[in-house]
Amino acid sequence: MSRTEILEKVNEVFREVFEDDDIVVTESTTANDIEDWDSLMHITLISEIEAAFGFRFAMKDVVGMKDVGEMLTIIEANAAK
Repeated sequence: MSRTEILEKVNEVFREVFEDDDIVVTESTTANDIEDWDSLMHITLISEIEAAFGFRFAMKDVVGMKDVGEMLTIIEANAAK
């Protein structure tokens, strides 16, 4: 799966989790860019991303993610396994 395809799928998950069909995330998107992205929504989002891609994030990765680009890198690394 290419990084572009991963980003497309991540966008779908974001739209579902935040119940907003207008959300478009990019590699530089952070929690500050989405009004409802708080700590509780972050947990839901991580869970839904894990389900969509069939792997589990390491806790250090969840805590250390600064933007969607870092999330994509982690997904990409796990998709290659």
